Amino acid sequence: MRRNSLLAAGMLSVLLATSACGAGAQNPSAQSTGSASAGFDSATDSSAEIGTSQRAAAEKVKATAKAQSEAKAKAAAKAKADAKAAAAAKAKAAKAAATAAAQKAAAQAQAAAKVPAVVPSTPAAVPAAPAAPKPAPVVPASSERVVHTTYTTAYTWYDNTPAGSATISHPILHKTAGGTGTYQDPITIAVGHSTATGKDVLDVPAGTRIYLPDVRRYFIVEDSCGDGDEPQGGPCHQGTNVNGTNSTIWIDMWIGGQSMSSDGADACASKVTNVRTAVFNPASDYAVAPGAGVIHDGKCDAGYGNTLLKR
Repeated sequence: MRRNSLLAAGMLSVLLATSACGAGAQNPSAQSTGSASAGFDSATDSSAEIGTSQRAAAEKVKATAKAQSEAKAKAAAKAKADAKAAAAAKAKAAKAAATAAAQKAAAQAQAAAKVPAVVPSTPAAVPAAPAAPKPAPVVPASSERVVHTTYTTAYTWYDNTPAGSATISHPILHKTAGGTGTYQDPITIAVGHSTATGKDVLDVPAGTRIYLPDVRRYFIVEDSCGDGDEPQGGPCHQGTNVNGTNSTIWIDMWIGGQSMSSDGADACASKVTNVRTAVFNPASDYAVAPGAGVIHDGKCDAGYGNTLLKR
């Protein structure tokens, strides 16, 4: 049964094949046309499908390139930002290091300044040397005038007016006659005066300084020489050729003398009476003899001559 079936099947196959061949022989054009049409449609569908695929691929490539470009730009921007941040951080670190170094140096300097000086264990006590006294500044003479024909005399405690006093008529530095003889503390001296105008006018203005080298002392005009209602008629005011000398002016120095007898004071007055050199408005640097006043320590300090010496 199985074999017969197989044969029947084979025969049926042969018949079908033969039938197909015959049909093809009878209508070749139809067969040919169908085949061509089928081939054209197939080609058309394939081209459309290929074009769509290429466009998709191109769009994909374009999108990929754009994404890569954007990624590259982002990476470059990030690298630039990172470099800028690194530079800023480096500058900040350098500034901080410089500040720290400056603070350290300042702290070291301050610490060094606070270090106490080394004190010896047994310091020797050295007495401070006394400061040398500064010499008095020299006062220049604004209108110094040297007169070699000055007639000098002296008055004392005993022959002053009133007698037994130190009263003066034109006090400037002293309330009564006095002084030591320095430029700063000159001794009182009297000059001639006149009342002819109704006023008492001194021959030399009160306050004028005078230096006498024979006694090496400074004097200041604070008193008047000559009594009476018309002192201008007396020798002190006239002062010319006194006692037959070639004198041109008369001045009368205070020598005090109350520390000694009247005779001793008169003897000193006689010693200084003569035509001498006198400097009116002198500078302050002439030599001054030691001792307070012409009469001091029981002696009459005079007789130095007319030579002008600077100290």
